[in-house]
Amino acid sequence: MQRTVVLNVVGITRSLIGAHTPRLRELLAGSADIRTITPALTCSVQSTYLTGKLPSEHGIVGNGWYFRDLGEVAFWRQSNRLVQGEKLWHEAKRRHPAFSCANTFWWYNMMTDVEYALTPRPLYCADGRKLPDCHSTPPELRDRFNREFGQFPLFQFWGPATSILSSQWIARAAMAIEERHSPTLQLVYLPHLDYCLQKVGPEGDIASDLAGVDTLCGRLLDYFRNRGCRVVVLSEYGITPVQRPIHPNRILRLAGFLGVKVDLEREYLDPGASRAFAVADHQVAHVYVRDRRDIPAVKELLGSLPGVEQVLDGEGKRAHGLDHERSGELVLIAAACSWFTYYWWLDDARAPDYARTVNIHAKPGYDPCELFLDPAIPLPKLKIGWTLAKKICGFRYLMDVIPLDATLVQGSHGRVTEHPADGPLFMTSEPKLLGDSSVKATDVYHLLLRHLVEG
Repeated sequence: MQRTVVLNVVGITRSLIGAHTPRLRELLAGSADIRTITPALTCSVQSTYLTGKLPSEHGIVGNGWYFRDLGEVAFWRQSNRLVQGEKLWHEAKRRHPAFSCANTFWWYNMMTDVEYALTPRPLYCADGRKLPDCHSTPPELRDRFNREFGQFPLFQFWGPATSILSSQWIARAAMAIEERHSPTLQLVYLPHLDYCLQKVGPEGDIASDLAGVDTLCGRLLDYFRNRGCRVVVLSEYGITPVQRPIHPNRILRLAGFLGVKVDLEREYLDPGASRAFAVADHQVAHVYVRDRRDIPAVKELLGSLPGVEQVLDGEGKRAHGLDHERSGELVLIAAACSWFTYYWWLDDARAPDYARTVNIHAKPGYDPCELFLDPAIPLPKLKIGWTLAKKICGFRYLMDVIPLDATLVQGSHGRVTEHPADGPLFMTSEPKLLGDSSVKATDVYHLLLRHLVEG
């Protein structure tokens, strides 16, 4: 087998590669546009790349969904057992028993059967503290890398302080895994562009971010090529400009479909008491309708909202490969300039306590506002410093610095982009293995397998 490394440069597109990305530009001669899936979201697309299947088969219908048996919405679960069906490494190992795989921060990376795995995993202490950390297979990887590189920079991986430091840490870990273990296949996740593109949009001031990611990719390209590895660079989706947030849960609430539970004068979504509610995920939202007789009314209500491009029912979900039991009875797709919030409250003073914090596991929907500090806070650094001081002293604290102004978000993804150059990209150091200039997302599985098995 030919040893192969896959660099997942999140958000990179053909339209972004230019003067600021000379190293990535070198690979354009061996590139193809990826015809992505719906939804074009991290967990769904990665699962399609690694199974060769659509969400209707692998079951990852978004970054999160409503677990009907639990009565709870859950995002960013980490068990690989949620991905139904065989993965790329299973087929590779059948063909070559000595095959080994390292998954370096791609998602669904716990309870996995790859030989080496690293994934973000903070420590949640009983006193309310959240400490940066990661999880590894085998466990000693995490301990060794924390000693050698410093603790994984979780707060630079997600939140208002995101920076290229987290991608740099992941890159160092990838090279260390190669140095010590030389896996046949290594999957490497480099997320930095994803966050700045959501904050300022692809037309914003991202020149230094593009240059930083390009420099990091160039370092990895040189390192792995010198080690005799084939290198693939790909992305999961393209991020396009948005100006209009849509609040489907507020509309459902006003129409009497959505139920809330009031605790301590704050309002929380009550899925069990809701006739219908939406699980928002960038430019896609799954709408769960308890009584099928309500589906036509909910479809008409949400389909009339400005910025909603499509409402997929059973037939529409089948056409898009989303007909899985985890999907909502309806699936909303936003227009190009729009995206969906999870908000259901009508008064910001009644928002749940976690709304103004970075809390990806508590929120029943994706919240890109977690990338911002609330501009209404007069001295945010002072507030953060005071809050951290309470943390150090052992007091309970609430880092409530996240805004509730969804208009701050300037970039989103999830729908298929209007132009291929704004969508995901597949580039390779082995152009002879590529074939067509445009490939389906399900074909990425076969292309990666070809890189492993063909001479």
